[in-house]
Amino acid sequence: MKTLVAIPARYASTRYPGKPLVTLKGPDGEKTLIRRSWEAATSVQGIDRVVVATDDSRIAEHARAFGAEVVMTSSDARNGTERCAEVAAQLPGYDIVVNLQGDAPLTPAWFVEHLIAGLAADPQADIATPVLRCDGRAVAGFLNDRRHGRVGGTTAVFGTGGRALYFSKEVIPYTGRDYAPDAPTPVFHHVGVYAYRPAALLAYPTWPVGPLETLEGLEQLRFLENGRPVLCVEVEAKGRQFWELNNPSDVAIIERMLAEAG
Repeated sequence: MKTLVAIPARYASTRYPGKPLVTLKGPDGEKTLIRRSWEAATSVQGIDRVVVATDDSRIAEHARAFGAEVVMTSSDARNGTERCAEVAAQLPGYDIVVNLQGDAPLTPAWFVEHLIAGLAADPQADIATPVLRCDGRAVAGFLNDRRHGRVGGTTAVFGTGGRALYFSKEVIPYTGRDYAPDAPTPVFHHVGVYAYRPAALLAYPTWPVGPLETLEGLEQLRFLENGRPVLCVEVEAKGRQFWELNNPSDVAIIERMLAEAG
């Protein structure tokens, strides 16, 4: 299936303005967040095209300087999915459009590869997104973030066939238990990558923003609120750590993970 990867990036982040141009140190030197995310996207096997989608000239200029193709989008896009919808409208002819968010430079290539395969195998799903089973250490970290008012990870619950039931910035499902650091738990970390069928993606901006999307601040809830099937594809970390850059404090975490990954 012909596949396009779009990397939405905006400068005016509420929590972290200028985030795509933040420099992250790694074993390969200093590179910006958007460059590391682009490199993660280009490492995925079986894709046809990778573009950076932005409305900001500073991000566009920087992305072109390190060799990325840029698609300019409007400043009206309220989230990455709407920005990807603009890309899909400008670049028709793809069977799947992948949204690899510009704040996820640690996304392993196989996460995206399994996601594309999952959507291709499920013709009823409009969108697919990866989920990663948490161990006790990850759950404890999410709970600690929430106690201190920080947004850590998003969690997902799903039913038969991987159909998503809900996504939340709270830790769900509630278990009332403590887990050993390396013990598997029934909590799944939602990885912020999406694969869409173009028809559903192009329709997305026309749907009203519902109360759940408003409360949680999670763009994927618009699909659920409009009765559209979302497929959760379970992936394995294979020893790799995964973290998104949501807050300034995440820079040190991601730099440590880059060093450990080599």
